Amino acid sequence: MTFGFSIKNTTRRRIPKAKFELIKDYILGKRYELSLVFCGDALSRSLNRHYRDKDKATNVLSFKLSKDSGEIFINLYKMKKFSPTYLFVHGCLHLKGMEHGDTMNKAEKKYLNVASNHRWD
Repeated sequence: MTFGFSIKNTTRRRIPKAKFELIKDYILGKRYELSLVFCGDALSRSLNRHYRDKDKATNVLSFKLSKDSGEIFINLYKMKKFSPTYLFVHGCLHLKGMEHGDTMNKAEKKYLNVASNHRWD
């Protein structure tokens, strides 16, 4: 079985630079197959409406497809005060089964600290 990581951009904006695959491996493991999609308001709103019954665009959505695979959608137009790395970490933690709250906030801080201080190369 082949495991992988893919990035797709459905917008005209540039993809943010970050070590997404390395962060994915650190949080979810190397055997986790993940698709990261950078999208705009229309796709974000459509997915949010269809899967979460919320009729609005949001900044990040994550979908677990199986035990070892998932998808993360980051809306480049709704990032506001959040960095792409933060939204990616947030999505990965949801794929691990975490819900919003103190435990997730602590985990986000831990992984963001590792991401910003770790020499990946």
